[in-house]
Amino acid sequence: MDPSALIPTPDTLPVSWGWFELLLIITLFLHIILMNVMLGTGIIALVNHFRGGPDSEPLTREIAGKLPFAIAFTVNFGVAPLLFVQVLYGHFFYTSSVLMANFWLFVIAFLVSGYYMAYIYDYKYDALQGARVPVLGYTVFALVAIAFFMTNNFTLAQVPETWTRYFDSPTGFLLNLGDPILFPRLLHMITAAIAVGGMSIALYYELKRRRGDEEAARWVRHGCSWFGYATIANFGFGFWFYGMLPEQVRNSSTLAGGMIGVLLLAGVILAALSIIYSLRGKILPAMYTVLPTILIMILIRDLVRAAYLRPYFSLSDLEVVSQHSPMVVFLIIFLGGLLLNYWMFKLAWQVIGNREVRS
Repeated sequence: MDPSALIPTPDTLPVSWGWFELLLIITLFLHIILMNVMLGTGIIALVNHFRGGPDSEPLTREIAGKLPFAIAFTVNFGVAPLLFVQVLYGHFFYTSSVLMANFWLFVIAFLVSGYYMAYIYDYKYDALQGARVPVLGYTVFALVAIAFFMTNNFTLAQVPETWTRYFDSPTGFLLNLGDPILFPRLLHMITAAIAVGGMSIALYYELKRRRGDEEAARWVRHGCSWFGYATIANFGFGFWFYGMLPEQVRNSSTLAGGMIGVLLLAGVILAALSIIYSLRGKILPAMYTVLPTILIMILIRDLVRAAYLRPYFSLSDLEVVSQHSPMVVFLIIFLGGLLLNYWMFKLAWQVIGNREVRS
């Protein structure tokens, strides 16, 4: 059967697809940073519970107080890029979601239960004692499970040739386990989260150190070590992921393949610099190099998806029925939402610092 016959007709757009692509990249960049902080610090805290003993308690207690906020902001900032993906690639994304519908619904269950356990980990930190590991462990497990299902969905969406499996198993229990990029992509993402989580710890304690906290220096080094060594390990997962991409995606003679190669080289150089800076304790230079690295990886991800879908679809194929006023209204609301989120973040920071809401 011709897989292209299974692809639904895309909806029309009110303005050029480039606007939505730009908004997708911006919002995904913000979401990825928050997601990495959330998942990375959770994993680091769990590891410290296993190996650190009482000496690690100052760090794990700090992470406990911030993890619920990190989850909340990650979810809020994840809505926009998910919507923009649906605007541009909805006819692929909806189909893949239906193919794995039962697993996709589990995302909500894992999110709600993991979020609940994060609050227990925070508010019952002292009372939990030895139960901290299973409570936090479940939160981390839930977040990793969500990452696993989302990776399945997004990779399944870009391989319509595998959709014919539905006719043999129309139960909503299809995953993309046969795709060679699934696990390297997942491990690459999780390891990147650990690295950025370490960077966020280093930055947080660097601010405390500059305010006179003499105990903060050890945690700055601790966060830098997590960032540096996780990033080194991620070179292996990253090149594994790249090596598993189909030849037509990596082909440097094509425009997309050539751009992927150039961006990958720039990302490798910046990541190497961030490792050097972090292991030398230079926090701000490390941050200034890792942020553009994250942006580059997002751009590569977008090019990879476009190359996968090239035989079936191109963004230039989307029909535009000009209606500029809804886009203007949306942008006004979008900017207002960003300001509202900034206010929420500022308020959350006050709560974290003072442990009480002040209005």
